[in-house]
Amino acid sequence: MKKAQMKFMMLITGLLASSMAVAEYGLNLRRGVTEYSQTAYGLHTLTLWICIVIGVLVFGAMIVSIFTHRKSKGYKAEQFSHSTVAEVIWTIIPIIILVVIAIPATKALIQMENPTDDSGKRMKMDLTIKVTGYQWKWKYDYMEDGISFLSTLDRDHNIARQKGSNIDVNTIENYLLEVDNPLVIPVDTNIRFLLTADDVIHSWWVPDFGWKRDAIPGYINEAWTNVKTPGIYRGQCAELCGKDHGFMPIVVEALSKEDYAQWLAEQKGEQAEEAELVQTEWTKEQLMAKGEEVYNAQCGTCHQASGAGMPPAFPALAGSEFVNGPATDQIDLVLNGKPGTAMQAFGNILSETDIAAAITYTRNSFGNTAGDVVQPATVKSMKQ
Repeated sequence: MKKAQMKFMMLITGLLASSMAVAEYGLNLRRGVTEYSQTAYGLHTLTLWICIVIGVLVFGAMIVSIFTHRKSKGYKAEQFSHSTVAEVIWTIIPIIILVVIAIPATKALIQMENPTDDSGKRMKMDLTIKVTGYQWKWKYDYMEDGISFLSTLDRDHNIARQKGSNIDVNTIENYLLEVDNPLVIPVDTNIRFLLTADDVIHSWWVPDFGWKRDAIPGYINEAWTNVKTPGIYRGQCAELCGKDHGFMPIVVEALSKEDYAQWLAEQKGEQAEEAELVQTEWTKEQLMAKGEEVYNAQCGTCHQASGAGMPPAFPALAGSEFVNGPATDQIDLVLNGKPGTAMQAFGNILSETDIAAAITYTRNSFGNTAGDVVQPATVKSMKQ
């Protein structure tokens, strides 16, 4: 008996030692920064304590019974088929426990799907943001303000994660969780999210908000939030959406209402400027400089920074007869995509200026010798 006890103690000691050797581990859910995330945390804690109490009572009774009523002490097993009283008790008690859990859980679900204020009236939403998932980026449309932009993995992170990169990822802060254009929202504001996708199923998930929603092609999911604390909150696509699923981060920056108003004014000014630039005649040098930025952010993931591609899914652009052919054919392909292939349509994703610059860059890089330039006005005319 002593040997068995020694072995048991050694096992427990080993398990404790191994757990202490882990550098980082999570002990609980995040409390989050929204009312809903706090509610979810409270429900989780309530359920956890109920499970702990049940576990202690059940396993405690089993352990006491095993050690105090063992055969070596002369005990004999009772012979009986059933007990009506016991059956009633172990039926009623679980029902009561389930009701105790179900009532607050149901209230939380209703508040998530149909938010109401203290008076019971449906809560007014102050801002609506449409979230569209693409392989492998997010597009955000501010419905009331007419602002939209793409959010993709930060360029430095994208380069570092490429095969053959000599960058030490340990030196990069928030590795693979940084984007070029974060979603910006105001605090203390009821925000409605409309979520959909353009190609495959994605899932928009920011843990600190306390929920995630699938973004499904041809369907619109709805969610809402109200962030109370300014800060930066990170998440990821939570649906296996393709080869670069792990490189589709989400960054949300919550600003004070004053800072958000300033950011909004700047965005409107930039988009108004962008509309004017479409009619501007760009030089080749300007298009090449901007095109390199656009290509690395939007095209390099599939076609590679060197233009070598990953045939057959992603053909090489370097030395491509198609890229060195008529510019109108390449513009049409970028605008409308190619059905049945991984080439998606960028006509509703990128601006005319970005598309013109990216095409100009590919036609004059990677050893390509087309030598021409594509103006944003040309792209706009073909887009119409």
